[in-house]
Amino acid sequence: MAILIAVVWAGAVQADGLSPGAKIAFFGISFIDTSTEGAYNGIREDETARLAMLKDYVRDQFTERGFTLLPLDTVETEMNRVASVADCNFCDVIMARKLEADYSMVGEVQKVSNLILAMNLVVRDAAEGQHVRGISVDIRGNNDKSWLRGMRYILKNNIFKE
Repeated sequence: MAILIAVVWAGAVQADGLSPGAKIAFFGISFIDTSTEGAYNGIREDETARLAMLKDYVRDQFTERGFTLLPLDTVETEMNRVASVADCNFCDVIMARKLEADYSMVGEVQKVSNLILAMNLVVRDAAEGQHVRGISVDIRGNNDKSWLRGMRYILKNNIFKE
């Protein structure tokens, strides 16, 4: 069972929330394994599957709420030049502008150990580059249920909070 233990960071939040029907450049969710397990055992298939599950879940939640998630084909070369779009000095905002998006969105899951993981999702205004929404949470448990619970918390209590 995952236990949400901390809300670590919340970005500046617009009073009126995200603009309904906005176009979003969703650059996915990166995985960073800083545990010794990853160094010794390499990439785990179950964690790779969980990452894909989270990406799909986020896409579905935004689509269900009427947002348009833009295809990233035209910036794929730029995305492949960086190790992580979540950690590239606002390259996500620059690419979102090229896509004529209203917002840039990127997430990260950091595995500290097989028990402790940190998860975040950040939404930035593509025109100004300012944080619109964003939060990071620590979760306990490296399983489907804990990962989804962490992302549900992020979406409910920050991203879609009105």
